[in-house]
Amino acid sequence: MHWAALLRRFGTDAVAIVFPPVCCGCGRLTGHHHAVCPACWSGLRLIERPYCEILGLPFAFDPGPGSVSPEAIAEPPVFDRLRSVAIHEGVVRDLVHGLKYRDRTDLAPMMGEWMIRASDGAVAAADMIVPVPLHAFRLWRRKFNQAAELARVIAAHAEKPCRPDVLRRVKRTSRQVGLGARAREENVRGAFVVPESGRPGLSGKRIVLVDDVYTTGATVSAATRALKRAGAGDVTVLTFARAMSGPI
Repeated sequence: MHWAALLRRFGTDAVAIVFPPVCCGCGRLTGHHHAVCPACWSGLRLIERPYCEILGLPFAFDPGPGSVSPEAIAEPPVFDRLRSVAIHEGVVRDLVHGLKYRDRTDLAPMMGEWMIRASDGAVAAADMIVPVPLHAFRLWRRKFNQAAELARVIAAHAEKPCRPDVLRRVKRTSRQVGLGARAREENVRGAFVVPESGRPGLSGKRIVLVDDVYTTGATVSAATRALKRAGAGDVTVLTFARAMSGPI
């Protein structure tokens, strides 16, 4: 046992020499793999309590437990709650773009672990983890689905089933970047279905729906409608980043 431990330690040290741990944000040397340096960490605008129990919108002051934002009252979402790690800016935007556009799948373990903590217990209570799917053509072009990479990490750490087969994207939509809220909603209308193969065991289940960024909510709302039409009982949307126009 002593020799086995020494060999494992030697292997870990050798890997660290060849591939030293660097900050996932800026590339500076760090003490651990899958981490960010203090400078990048200080630039994160994490979404922490107090926030709206439904939309996860940060409050400027604490209105008390169970508080709901005016936005959630005026336009209740089709999903049951939304949770995100941080505001989509600075190093957070860099991490999202690195995973999504620069094939940095090595970022998914760190991002997924942060998402579990941000889920406020939703992952622990979930029956399954479901990624927002890409259309088959876009998946062919990109080679991987960033939401599925995050979902796999979350499911593995939480020991929950990851079910990418539950949702299918049947409509080849335009890119959402640059579209307004109404255009985004129209773009993804009818984009998702639950195939017959994904329906067994879905009725009444608690689902965590995973995506990388929440912007207007059009995509995850369309996906949630498909899940609830198929019998899902509760849907928590969990994203790494969240776009916000105003101060927090």
